[in-house]
Amino acid sequence: MSYFRAENLSLHFGGLKAVDAVSFAVERGEILSIIGPNGAGKTTTFKCLLGLARASSGMVRFDGHELTPTLFESISYVPERSVLYEWMNGAEHLEMQRRTFKRYDSKRAKQLMDLFKLDPRKRVRAMSKGMRTALAIVMAFAINPETLVLDEPTSGLDPVNQRAVLNLMIESAAQGATIVLSSHQIGQVERAADHLAVLQNGRVILAGAVDDLKSDRKIVEGIFPSETIALDGLRRDARIERLDQSGRILRLTVTADGGGLADALSQMGAQSVRIVDLNLEDIFLNAVAPGSQTADIVEAG
Repeated sequence: MSYFRAENLSLHFGGLKAVDAVSFAVERGEILSIIGPNGAGKTTTFKCLLGLARASSGMVRFDGHELTPTLFESISYVPERSVLYEWMNGAEHLEMQRRTFKRYDSKRAKQLMDLFKLDPRKRVRAMSKGMRTALAIVMAFAINPETLVLDEPTSGLDPVNQRAVLNLMIESAAQGATIVLSSHQIGQVERAADHLAVLQNGRVILAGAVDDLKSDRKIVEGIFPSETIALDGLRRDARIERLDQSGRILRLTVTADGGGLADALSQMGAQSVRIVDLNLEDIFLNAVAPGSQTADIVEAG
């Protein structure tokens, strides 16, 4: 039995299906990333997982148990929007954690405050967005949780602190914590996540182990002398799952014979051709806009 799982989780507002039969399972020590376009239902799903929104139907289990107040002792949640108290400083927030959670580790909290260079005397009202995010991260990890639910956990952070948060997640998972997160930063997700679920219109439209999702496809990319490229033959090629043109650059997502298609682009006049592994951005685009030809980049918000 998976440590943390949701089965057919749904939340309907009248005729609107904000969350529609969402299911996933995460083992101890694994990181699941839920990504999707803006408004896909990620934050609402997280609220349903934690009982902050009452699901219309479905089931959530933590180590086989329903969510109870006692379980919150070992669960950390970092919401997308700050819920810190404006009039309190960092030290006061940590004192609140100390009094609330038996698992709170004062030494760990100080290490994390130092890591993010946070002044414990500074009040939240005087903090930047990145500082608020960092303080929320400190509070989440200071209780040494078994489960972390992280909604945009690097929002507002500079690249150095974004890397610090990723390292914290990876280290915690290595020590047995189970992590579910969402992030706009697909590159960060790619580094950290073991599993991926793509959400669109409240539904999971693609899910699986990251390595499995990437293993059977390649990207063939060609740069042509001009933006006029004869595409008719390629559109009918069964080996091509997706075709994207952006100016003089043509990118093919292929399921077989990448070398043969690279040769075909060269014969069509491409000045430069390369074959690269599929990344999570490609996987996301293929899921939310399959089989399209576009010059736009879709944001994984």
